[in-house]
Amino acid sequence: MIVPLGMTIYFSFIRYILVNPDAKGFVGLDNYRFLWKDPSFVPAVLNTVVLIGSVLAITLVLGTLMAVLYGRGFPGRNVALLLVIAPFFVMPTVSALVWKNMIMHPVYGLLARGFALIGQPPVDWFGAHPMMSIIIILSWEWFPFAFLVLYTSLKSLDQEQTEAAVIDGANSVQLFLRIIIPHLKRAMGVVIMIETIFLLSIFAEIHITTSGGPGTATTNIAYLVYSLGLQQFDVGIGSAGGILAVVVANVAALFLLRITAKSLRGDG
Repeated sequence: MIVPLGMTIYFSFIRYILVNPDAKGFVGLDNYRFLWKDPSFVPAVLNTVVLIGSVLAITLVLGTLMAVLYGRGFPGRNVALLLVIAPFFVMPTVSALVWKNMIMHPVYGLLARGFALIGQPPVDWFGAHPMMSIIIILSWEWFPFAFLVLYTSLKSLDQEQTEAAVIDGANSVQLFLRIIIPHLKRAMGVVIMIETIFLLSIFAEIHITTSGGPGTATTNIAYLVYSLGLQQFDVGIGSAGGILAVVVANVAALFLLRITAKSLRGDG
């Protein structure tokens, strides 16, 4: 890991364009300045924040609700459990292709057929609602992870505590807000930390479905680095973007680790 990181740092300080390898030389911080002034940089950062925040909110809410539902037990729960966690084992590229060609396709997709049955026009999801489409795909992929972590944590909840609360007159809403949510606080911290780190580097789903477009509507930091380094053949600027992505990922990881540590100390 150290060697590629060192090479990336080195390339970020030189001018290195693949189609013109002779024009190479030390440029200092020029690559970083050019990246900062690039009109795609700020939208990419904002898109990354929106993407991560939306997916985290959806997966945490649905994961918590489904964990509570599955914790109560019902006939066929084991089969239903397998169906719920199945998306987590699908490769990102396969998942993106399935959603693009089988579900969200404006002509042949399942959603288009459903709209046709109720007399509504089909929707070009990746053209009209690109960011929402990416968020739906990523939420579908990461919901099983959040559900498994939260469901496993919920299994360790002391039933005597719940029974005592019921005897004292607590209703379902009070049980959920006063007992279940505080008990799941640790697990939620783990979900937020791990999902954030992985969502910072999301690439395959965007590349397969929207290629960062329309315009920069779905360009995140990872896709911007790919675009600069491999599509525009500018290794220097692409490396500068890669270093910034590493810095952002590490800052986010340290911030989330501290929050999780405080949560664990508070519960202890």
